[in-house]
Amino acid sequence: MTPLETRLDLTSLTVAVDAIRTEVGKVIVGQQQTIDLLLTALLADGHVLIEGVPGVAKTLTAKLLAKTISVQFSRIQFTPDLMPSDVLGTSVFTLKTGDFTFKQGPIFSNIVLIDEINRAPAKTQAALFEVMEERQVTNDGTTYRLDEPFMVLATQNPIEQEGTYRLPEAQLDRFLFKIVVGYPAQAEEVNILRGHHERRSAGHRNLTDAVDAVTSVLSAEQLASLRSQVHQVHVEDKLFDYIAQIVQSTRANKSLYLGASPRASVALLNSAKALATLRGRDFITPEDVQELAAPVLRHRVLLTPEREMEGGTADDVIAQLLQKVEVPR
Repeated sequence: MTPLETRLDLTSLTVAVDAIRTEVGKVIVGQQQTIDLLLTALLADGHVLIEGVPGVAKTLTAKLLAKTISVQFSRIQFTPDLMPSDVLGTSVFTLKTGDFTFKQGPIFSNIVLIDEINRAPAKTQAALFEVMEERQVTNDGTTYRLDEPFMVLATQNPIEQEGTYRLPEAQLDRFLFKIVVGYPAQAEEVNILRGHHERRSAGHRNLTDAVDAVTSVLSAEQLASLRSQVHQVHVEDKLFDYIAQIVQSTRANKSLYLGASPRASVALLNSAKALATLRGRDFITPEDVQELAAPVLRHRVLLTPEREMEGGTADDVIAQLLQKVEVPR
């Protein structure tokens, strides 16, 4: 069979993705790239870090995505005084039995929205290491497995530095994507204003009524079935080499102090397979890898001080790397 021959019936996946886009589109104007990346991460079973200035609907978009799936959802507001037990849970003494029982924290959910993740100190950030990677929590020597699906959607503000903490590199590496949300285009902002005006004219004081109109269109069982289809996406040998060369090149670049880990290679492969199914294909292409290189790598590499002083960004370096690596044909 050639890559152009159909191996998977992606009809159900396409229908589910279109339904999610429709529901989210009831509230969100534009942001197609952000929504596509969130859907890709959902299918690839990965966590997402969403970065943007206040007011660009980071939290709202994450909440809407969670609402389109019929699973448990919890939201945690990170603050400087937040303790690990506030997130993971703690042992509570029960008078009736005379024993300690574990009371699960808000992380025990299917989709967890962590607002302003960089406001919690290192001790609380470290509490997320095990749960994000191994999907389990260990307390007093006992391990508690989380139910599937499990996805962390975290937001952070890149501008305000007071009262914030830099996320540990080990934690950043556990995010499949780092999505950077920018300002809307003028036409999109006009539509935002028009929608706000129409809701106010109809007597709605905020977005609550519009958000309530968003319904669940996908169950946990259906999501698991769609993910199994993503696993079966065809990958040619030359694309394994292409992904490895891109990630390897980050470790030998003079502009980077820290290159990407092998986890980045796996993330690039899995997300490319998920993106291919979003595009209606059962095989990945070099273009899929190129499109996802920045979201997968930008938070996994560190610029040298010299490059930072020159005003360079991780995205600039990644774009240069892609130009140097030979594209398989």
